[in-house]
Amino acid sequence: MTTTSVGEIMTKKLETIAISNSAQEAAKKMRDKNVSSLLVIDNNNNNTKPIGIVTERDLVRKVCVNDASSKHTMIQEVTSSPLITIDAISSIEVAADVMTQNKVRHLLVVEDNDINKLLGIITPGDFTDYLKENLNIDDVNAKIIESIKEEQGEIK
Repeated sequence: MTTTSVGEIMTKKLETIAISNSAQEAAKKMRDKNVSSLLVIDNNNNNTKPIGIVTERDLVRKVCVNDASSKHTMIQEVTSSPLITIDAISSIEVAADVMTQNKVRHLLVVEDNDINKLLGIITPGDFTDYLKENLNIDDVNAKIIESIKEEQGEIK
């Protein structure tokens, strides 16, 4: 049995947002692009290097629960950093361990452990897709996995 690598199951399309944008703009972009996170870039210095990530969870925990205005809360205030990365050749088991150890649900996938060689992202939805395709599961378990994925808003 061959081991599946992170690079095989990752989402290759990364959506970005500038650090100068508002939390409201981030939420709208996540909705429009149907993603659960955005890579934050610093557009103040004409720099496209990622400096953090903003997730739906960040918006809920840092904006909504504080009754803050999403229109007036800047991405800089809700961005999670440093970025947690994993090499594309790592196994999905290692990815799950890294997520658990760092208490994150999104890992940036890089080549040669170099953040400048960004390839994609691993999310819970990617794991769900992998399990759905690779496990011998019955209809009940398939429905459970699908409901988890719907709850996360990551239907592709």
